[in-house]
Amino acid sequence: MERHVARFALFLFITVAASASSQTCDPTVVNDNPWVYVIEMLIGCWTSFIGEDKAEVHILNLNFAADSNMFSLQMTNAKPMNLILTSPNTAYGLFNISLDVNIYINNDSTITLHGNQHHNNVHKQNFPTQDEELVKWARQKFGGVTSFTTIRNLKTLSLTGTKGTKAGSRSCILREEDAFEKHFMKIETAPLASSFKSCSPPQQNPSDDAELHIINIPENASTRNVSLRVNTKETSVFLRGPQGTTWSFLNLQHTKFGSNNDILLTAFPHKIPPSFTLNSDNAGDVQRKALDHFRASTFTSYTELRPEDSMVLLVLGKKDNPAVTETAPATVTPGTPNVGHQQMPLLMQLYASPDYHCPLDPAKVQSDKRIYAEISGHTLGDFVLTIKVISCFVRSTGSCPVVKELPFMPEACTLNSCPNSTRLSFSLDQLQELESTTWDLECSVKLCYSEKCGDGGRVKRNLEVTQPCLQPPTPPCIDFGLPGVLGIAFGGFLIGVLLIGALWFIKIKTGYPTGLDISSTAANLPGCPCSGAKRQPVSTKPSPSENSSANASIGSTQSTPTSSMA
Repeated sequence: MERHVARFALFLFITVAASASSQTCDPTVVNDNPWVYVIEMLIGCWTSFIGEDKAEVHILNLNFAADSNMFSLQMTNAKPMNLILTSPNTAYGLFNISLDVNIYINNDSTITLHGNQHHNNVHKQNFPTQDEELVKWARQKFGGVTSFTTIRNLKTLSLTGTKGTKAGSRSCILREEDAFEKHFMKIETAPLASSFKSCSPPQQNPSDDAELHIINIPENASTRNVSLRVNTKETSVFLRGPQGTTWSFLNLQHTKFGSNNDILLTAFPHKIPPSFTLNSDNAGDVQRKALDHFRASTFTSYTELRPEDSMVLLVLGKKDNPAVTETAPATVTPGTPNVGHQQMPLLMQLYASPDYHCPLDPAKVQSDKRIYAEISGHTLGDFVLTIKVISCFVRSTGSCPVVKELPFMPEACTLNSCPNSTRLSFSLDQLQELESTTWDLECSVKLCYSEKCGDGGRVKRNLEVTQPCLQPPTPPCIDFGLPGVLGIAFGGFLIGVLLIGALWFIKIKTGYPTGLDISSTAANLPGCPCSGAKRQPVSTKPSPSENSSANASIGSTQSTPTSSMA
């Protein structure tokens, strides 16, 4: 019996060990990681400048390794542009440009260009090559600079046909940036040399909606500042780096994350502290910690890398995935307005009642009604960021826009009733006198972690405002039932009986005679035919002025009261 128990225990131990080992994988060196690739953060800028001649001004600073110094410029659909090319290396470029593009290179430039030069759009001039001095020269010559971009090992640069400007400052302040954020150009470069180790466990139940990616930078790596752009949605990211590393998210698309290092979210000025402790950089330890942290049974990919630079950008997402081409929001320089940028995806839903059970969709509201709004976001990793509304305003969408500040009132919103949300209410009374019916409602919010808050951007919703219908008051309609009808009938009967009784009482008390005595009426006081005065006998002798017929008539009428009184 004991032998069978020992065999069963051994079998169970082997089964559990095999199951645990199947959740992990052994990384191997790869030249091209299918999930993570590295981009250098190089010097550049991006402004809203457009010259008086309607032309944008772009500067390309091209850096090449010895074995990759050929590039191509495809600008047949470009907007009017002045393009300045500079490079410290010998390079050869092929170009195909439109008539609205003018290229400027230095007289002693190391760049050799070949292309449709019959347009005479390639100009040689003397200008400085140092970054700041070159920006200053371009500003003096053209009035400003739209963009400055540093690219390493450029292969192909083409334009998307969209404008190359963005809202914000018109001053080109150079800083480290991700050149791939610039939506007006499409850049293809030679892969950056990095030491990658990667693996993926066998997926028993693959799901595109439940990805878990693990990124591990060993302790002896020199990198301490890593930027991350996530191009896949509904993704969990586990980040492990050397002590003192900071991971900066450039965008968040419903991303959950956990890290043993500080996390910095774009436009959020305070670092989020580590969510766990993990000193070991062993692949197996890191993978098991990730599975335990996210309570997952498997993961999508494991990547181990040793970047050569102290500051790099990692892009997470399959290169053949259409989501990779999605434009990431631009990194905001501290002190500049963060127009249109959001820390995390936010949604505003409007309701007709304070119980928040009747959503207004489409948002068609009456100006005399109170509107209730809920602004909600998504959980960021293991951290709960609360939403705080700073201000709201409405803007008409007509040809003559009107902007009005919208006073609001915070509504009760507990963590259980509305997680990751905040509630408010407002009235649109001030819009009753205005002609416009279509408005944009926009609220500025802050994201707060613990006692620290940072800019959360703005959330917008369209409104169609209708005026209240003024109808004449309707007279009340009284609906009588059977008891009411019987009561009215009985009341009418009772009133009739009382009236008849009153008349009978009056008749008895006043005692009207059956006939009218004209003589007595004439003899007595007028208006008192039934007085109690004693009646005088009436003479039967006719007066001389009366004829016989009249006498006979009078005599016959007078006989009745005389005889009755006798």
